[in-house]
Amino acid sequence: MFDGSPLSPALLIAAPSSGSGKTTVTAGLIAALVARGLRVAPFKVGPDYIDPSLLAQAAGRPCHNLDAWMLDEEALRALFARRMRDADIAVIEGVMGLFDGIAGDDDTGSAAHIARLLGAPVILVLDAQAMARTVAAIVHGLSAFDPRVNVAGVIFNRVGSPTHAAMLREAVEQHLAVRVLGSLPRHAQLALPERHLGLIPAAEHNAATWVAAAREAVEAGVDVDGLVALARVRPPQLALPASAEAMHPSPADLPPEDRTPSQRPVIAVARDEAFSFLYPDNLELLEAAGAALACFSPLHDERLPDRTGAVILCGGFPELYAAQLAGNAAMRAAIAQAAANSMPIYAECGGLMYLCEALVDQAGAIHPMCGVLPGRSVMTARLTLGYRLARAPRDNWLWRRGETIRGHEFHYSTWQKPDQGPEPAYTLLPVRYQKEAQPDGAQVHNVIASYLHLHFLSKPELAARFVQAARRWSSAGQSEGHP
Repeated sequence: MFDGSPLSPALLIAAPSSGSGKTTVTAGLIAALVARGLRVAPFKVGPDYIDPSLLAQAAGRPCHNLDAWMLDEEALRALFARRMRDADIAVIEGVMGLFDGIAGDDDTGSAAHIARLLGAPVILVLDAQAMARTVAAIVHGLSAFDPRVNVAGVIFNRVGSPTHAAMLREAVEQHLAVRVLGSLPRHAQLALPERHLGLIPAAEHNAATWVAAAREAVEAGVDVDGLVALARVRPPQLALPASAEAMHPSPADLPPEDRTPSQRPVIAVARDEAFSFLYPDNLELLEAAGAALACFSPLHDERLPDRTGAVILCGGFPELYAAQLAGNAAMRAAIAQAAANSMPIYAECGGLMYLCEALVDQAGAIHPMCGVLPGRSVMTARLTLGYRLARAPRDNWLWRRGETIRGHEFHYSTWQKPDQGPEPAYTLLPVRYQKEAQPDGAQVHNVIASYLHLHFLSKPELAARFVQAARRWSSAGQSEGHP
């Protein structure tokens, strides 16, 4: 066992591009290490919810995102160091290509950025199914591009035969000092199901079977001991920032009246097949700020949890479950009544879609939703994605006028609303390729809804405000007889 300190072993699994097999290798390696008795802390670079669900399945513990654009460097290193306190080794999955960040001339938020911040050695995953000696040129280019990034090894994916694997190894070993750590075969069992937003979350398919197959492939074809040895080689540059505990307060820091769960204000969190895009850190910050979290299902439940004082409607795939959501009229009415009673409701992306009057799915079918927001969400063939910088146009229960927050968007739907729609929730400010500021989302009563996904660690005071709003509403609601 390792000591679990901030300098415990770490590896970052990267690739030249998306679709190379990073998730398969990362999940298989995590499962193989867990089978050896190691406590593995899984991480995912960038703004992602789906890959972390698969890595969490492999590790048996939550996977945390490391996003160097949404979080400042101190907060990110504090997050990493905190999660390593009870772990033996960190395995980090990169995002897109190794150097792909916010812009063509700026790799902020990239896997390379995280590798530099944490001093983590990089293991490349190359899709070699249509290559042989050329892999050496690709590995050379990636390893030489930025000398501050330690490209320590390479794993070949979708290899056709032992002869093919030998050719790939010879090509790299002849020219480079980068270690070849093995290969994975082309195998249908290793293919992950996909749809319009990428991979399918672990909860929606037999992820355990896939993880077992990935582990078997890694154990059969990859030098796991060699990877652990490389993970131990890290520069002594990572120390736990002094502000780490302030960013992650513990229940012991709460006032005495908030330490008992039955006395805490309840924040109801949508969580089911349709709503699953949540950052674990957001929920932990809310709990640390004094909230009692209660999960509920807009698909299956007919009412909000008892004592609910605020609601989170997170992102997910409501378009795939639109008929079932529409069919649960009791829950739609409960959400609409809560909004009419001015309960604080915070909705991101799929949550916004659920709050509209209707949702138009990929086939053009129209499904009634909660009716809190005017208009309807409509699925399109156009992907909207990217980092966003938002500014609060007014004071409300979550924001102070003029405050800014970093977030991201990733959706195929659009909100078709009346020209004279509700007041916007934010003003989106230009970020690199965006040319001008524009209004975004909506505020209706105490509902704040937009397509923006937020990471609360980028502004930890949001959690305290959220809890305060839930407490105020609960106190007022009890005196006024609100449900």
